[in-house]
Amino acid sequence: MTNRKLGALAAFIAVSFIAAGLGSAATTGAITTWYPTIIKPSWNPPNGVFAPVWTTLYLLMSIAAWRAWRAWRAAATPAAATKTLWLYAAQLILNALWSVLFFTLHRPDLALIEIILFLALLITLQVRFARTDRLAALLWSPYLAWVSFATFLNGTIWWLNR
Repeated sequence: MTNRKLGALAAFIAVSFIAAGLGSAATTGAITTWYPTIIKPSWNPPNGVFAPVWTTLYLLMSIAAWRAWRAWRAAATPAAATKTLWLYAAQLILNALWSVLFFTLHRPDLALIEIILFLALLITLQVRFARTDRLAALLWSPYLAWVSFATFLNGTIWWLNR
């Protein structure tokens, strides 16, 4: 792999983990204060599960987006490559925003509306990735599955605490 390709991959990973850091900053305080006080379903994962799962997902999503972006560039479709970048950036923003809505603002209701839009964007990216790079789509799948689960969890928490 060339230095240029590695540099692009490193940029995708760096931007993803910057978004992860923003989401984490929005979450940290509420994990020990507000979050323990709300009603959660019995199937709510323990807090210790989230950090390793999200770390893995951020890495996989970065590689997936990078592969899809490269595939569009290789196919000489710069408009599609640029669109992939913008959609990827938009989903990172929605990813971090969800943490602000849910944990910082203590608004599971608004977070539920937002995560549904976020999930729709992830599905859109999944379809785009599948069209251009099957491995990218495969790498994206765990992220899509986790956010689908998170959407259901968010909805359940909202319902139990309304």
